[in-house]
Amino acid sequence: MTKPLRSCRTLIAFATFAAACASALAFAPSSPDELASIFNTEVDRRLDVPPQELQRYANLAEQAFAQASVMPVMPQYVVVVDRNPHVQALLLMWRSMDGEYQLAGASPVSTGRPGTFDHFQTPLGVFEHTPSNMDYRAEGTYNENGIRGYGVQGMRVFDYGWQQVPKGWGDHAVIQMRLQMHATDPDQLEQRVGTIQSEGCVRIPASLNRFIDHYGLLDAEYDELAEGGQRLKVLQMDREPVADAGRYMVVVDSGRGMRPAWATHTGRRRPTS
Repeated sequence: MTKPLRSCRTLIAFATFAAACASALAFAPSSPDELASIFNTEVDRRLDVPPQELQRYANLAEQAFAQASVMPVMPQYVVVVDRNPHVQALLLMWRSMDGEYQLAGASPVSTGRPGTFDHFQTPLGVFEHTPSNMDYRAEGTYNENGIRGYGVQGMRVFDYGWQQVPKGWGDHAVIQMRLQMHATDPDQLEQRVGTIQSEGCVRIPASLNRFIDHYGLLDAEYDELAEGGQRLKVLQMDREPVADAGRYMVVVDSGRGMRPAWATHTGRRRPTS
């Protein structure tokens, strides 16, 4: 009797998960405009990107896709990160099938700071978010320096796998680096976003981490597995995944020699009503 009981419990668990997913879709943001409005109420570290800058980053993203021989075929959300030391920004954009872009929100981030041991410059390119490099969640533990490197317990670590990257120290030989996008210590490090600080990963504000996670903005492949019946522990039951989930983080360098006014971050901002 154990096996049938176990099967029954599995079916019930899957049915519950499927029902939760269906319910969440009913309340998920249905357009980039709606998502942008929610972004302004839920993300507390934001940047106001001028319209002309949007076209600049759309062009940089399209160039990166072309160089990587990647051509998104469906409308989807894309994360574009400018690693330039004078910018350090993440733009959450919706890309149409025709390659037109719409901004849903932008936040300051921290990318790699080469020059010391075990520090890399965040690599350029198109990086696919796939369950082949399964995400996980922060334990919220402190390291020997009293730092919670991935942020508080429960923060999602978006894993982009091993990348071949030149060392940012020593002989600059090309070696492997694990590329991730994640939150950081809220007490000691998050206030530094907007400047180069990381060992090579992309550090993002905690509120942005929750936002991307909750609305499944980069979870296209994860959703496909979930819809096929696979239970993924990293996907929370209360999430509200968007219909146009994407899978790409595009890292670019705008080549600026000075910080633009819009990229000057002044700390947390109150939600807009």
